[in-house]
Amino acid sequence: MNNNKLLVRLGIVLAVLILFNLTCVRCTRVDSSEVGIKFNKLSLSEQGTLKASPVTGYVFYCPITTAIHTYPIYVQRVDYKPFTVNTKDAAIFTMDPTMAYYLNREKATDIFFKYRTDLVEIQEGYMRTVIYDAYRVAANNYTSDELMASRAKFEKEVRVMLDSTLTKEGFTVTEFTSQITPPESLRQMIDAKNAAVQAALKAENEVKQAEANAKIAVAKAEGEAKAMKIKADAEAYYNRTISASLSTLIIQEDWIEKWDGKLPQYQGTATPLINIPK
Repeated sequence: MNNNKLLVRLGIVLAVLILFNLTCVRCTRVDSSEVGIKFNKLSLSEQGTLKASPVTGYVFYCPITTAIHTYPIYVQRVDYKPFTVNTKDAAIFTMDPTMAYYLNREKATDIFFKYRTDLVEIQEGYMRTVIYDAYRVAANNYTSDELMASRAKFEKEVRVMLDSTLTKEGFTVTEFTSQITPPESLRQMIDAKNAAVQAALKAENEVKQAEANAKIAVAKAEGEAKAMKIKADAEAYYNRTISASLSTLIIQEDWIEKWDGKLPQYQGTATPLINIPK
């Protein structure tokens, strides 16, 4: 009988231990691509100091007093919804930013203590506010024309402000791009200006083409005139040469046709000479 009571008591103790282990001791695994924050729930208050430490691998904890919060530490890419900011001359520009960043493992505990939430909410809350403020402050230093003419400089200034603020908090920005859209009225003015510039360039090219064609025509006419002169000079020279040759032959032929075949008669011993014109 006593043995049975002892066995019952041992069974009860064993059951209590098993129940305690099931309810008060748990194990979880923190992947190498994450950082885990093991913290005491009793110290988790807005005013109190958080008792927490980073953990990785397999972690044993009591869910009654302790919890594990994890943050990914690989690169996160966020495409924010567009928002508007004002320039110095009150023009409204639309900004459409995209950012890539990763969380600094050494800052994970401080980030959790400060924000007490997951990374998605931090992106859409704190980070978006920082990005908006950077755009707002930078845009207020430009007029609309200056901003359109210096977009690369403007984006560089925004990136510098983001790096300065987010790095201190434990977020490292690896990429940051944005699409800057001017107000519709300014866009129409820019399109009209570009169209006027294109039309002026087209007209200038047409003038240059006309001048080039005129020069070609003049050069062609001068060439043809010189060619005609050379040809005329050659023909004149040819005619003069032929005329000179023909004149002598015609005179000789005419003399022979008129000659009656008799030689001139002379008295004395003088030899008669026939003078035939050359």
